[in-house]
Amino acid sequence: MPSTKGPRPCAIADTLALVGEKYSLLVLREVFLGARRFDQLARNTGAPRDVLTARLRRLVDAGVLEKARYSERPQRFEYRPTPAGLELESVLMTLMAWGDRHLRPDDGRPMLVEHACGRTLTPVVTCAHCGTEVRHEDLTAHPQVPGWTVTGPAEV
Repeated sequence: MPSTKGPRPCAIADTLALVGEKYSLLVLREVFLGARRFDQLARNTGAPRDVLTARLRRLVDAGVLEKARYSERPQRFEYRPTPAGLELESVLMTLMAWGDRHLRPDDGRPMLVEHACGRTLTPVVTCAHCGTEVRHEDLTAHPQVPGWTVTGPAEV
């Protein structure tokens, strides 16, 4: 039985342990935009080279990015999203939309993303089963880890 002495077991915490480190999501942003080489990633994210190297290694090891050689001499690599990495793009689009609404309401948007329909993307989370937009008041959590309730460890 899992322990209730530590923090709540949670896929959000597990995901943040991988992509929540400083610069990780910015690296993914750049890769999704097409900047895939180390020097481009360093310039566009502002990450120190040693930190960027560590983040790239971790994202490759986790199967979020793949490293592909583009030059033999000198040996050079670029980074491409894996299918698992591509699933994070909608997360980044949702974060960008939130930031545009709440952190830059009067400054204008620093980037627009156009959807294939020709319109500027406004991401919305929908239920895959019924197709309706997800709203907080429509959600009910069901903890699956023994000893945990919605509000924390079960009383003993």
